[in-house]
Amino acid sequence: MVMRRCAAPSFLRAGARSVRANSTWANVPLGPPDPILGLTVAYNEDTFPQKVNLGAGAYRDDDGKPFQLRAVREAEKTLGNLDMEYAPIAGVPAFTKAAQNLLFGAECSQVQEGLISTMQTISGTGALRVAGDFLAKFRPGDIYLPTPTWGNHGPIFSDARLPTKSYRYYRASDCGLDIDGMVEDLRAAPDGTIILLHACAHNPTGVDPTQEEWNTILKVMQEKKHFAFFDAAYQGFATGDTLADAYAVRLFAKAGVPMLACQSFAKNFGLYGHRAGAVHFVCGSADEKARMDSQLKILIRPMYSNPPIHGARIVATVLNDANLTALWNEDVKVMANRIGGMRSKLVDALKAEGSVRDWSHVTKQIGMFSFTGLTKDQCDKMIKDFHVYLTANGRISVASLTSGNVGYVAKAMHAVTK
Repeated sequence: MVMRRCAAPSFLRAGARSVRANSTWANVPLGPPDPILGLTVAYNEDTFPQKVNLGAGAYRDDDGKPFQLRAVREAEKTLGNLDMEYAPIAGVPAFTKAAQNLLFGAECSQVQEGLISTMQTISGTGALRVAGDFLAKFRPGDIYLPTPTWGNHGPIFSDARLPTKSYRYYRASDCGLDIDGMVEDLRAAPDGTIILLHACAHNPTGVDPTQEEWNTILKVMQEKKHFAFFDAAYQGFATGDTLADAYAVRLFAKAGVPMLACQSFAKNFGLYGHRAGAVHFVCGSADEKARMDSQLKILIRPMYSNPPIHGARIVATVLNDANLTALWNEDVKVMANRIGGMRSKLVDALKAEGSVRDWSHVTKQIGMFSFTGLTKDQCDKMIKDFHVYLTANGRISVASLTSGNVGYVAKAMHAVTK
């Protein structure tokens, strides 16, 4: 007997279409692509053989490959078959202590007296979000961001219900720091304002204050009783010296300025996918620190409960071993020196192409990124005509330049700017 498949009654077919049309999510709009991650998607879909991605903020070696630090490889060998149990809400204790020492210095009085409330977080982004939520609950008010700043700062603080305002930072006329405008805006802000400061290797401009300028900024912060919110995502990437790159954070801590600091180990340890970070709140007493610890744990518990352990264990292993720390410092210097070298090669290649523009700002800037000074139209042409991907504000990741592509990038930059 042959079985025949019967079509569903028309009212059932119509009902199914109606259910799909009236889905719970039918009114959810399509969101815009992330301006940076969207570039990577477009780059991956591009079949042009000489395409270059200068948008992603990840270090690459001179072959354009991900770089695994020697210290990290050695640390992983020593970890062995460790358990995979939950970390405490505050994180892996050996990690949080090592993170404090790296950023503030073991000789810091607040570190020695146990006055810093530190929580391990889901890298630097998680640290910023925890800090934003905590401030919105216990110290509400506007947070002032430099113009420009990392593209994710605004969304993070907006979602944390922390209103944002801005202060002058970058001066387009010479691609440098507008220290006078910055100081003027900090003085004009209401007393006690939360001020976000990039600890080093400013993203996206690569323009950092000098130590003398940091001293000037400190004085204004003290005069106005402002609260310093440091974002330390690139310690070691600015100068190749992790101590020098911690200058501003240590200066403010020593001066007793009310402050917190967010810290990431994605770049300087190459632990991008392991999401190792920390947030540090400097406290005034042991009692205050205990209360901060308790409230931060209460905040974190329903957010993500416990941080990941593997990246934290790697960092702790490296920073708690003198030999591995020395090897890591060498690795960081290698990365910083290669980035600095690519800045010089890019400028030399631009001159070789015949460019008569002043590109000296490229070599003056430091860290992973450079604000090239290219306009949005010029950036669009870089992508459309040359398949060189960069953000619309002219920021490039210098860490993505190599000996093999720097000449082509210079050719494209000269073509769109001549």
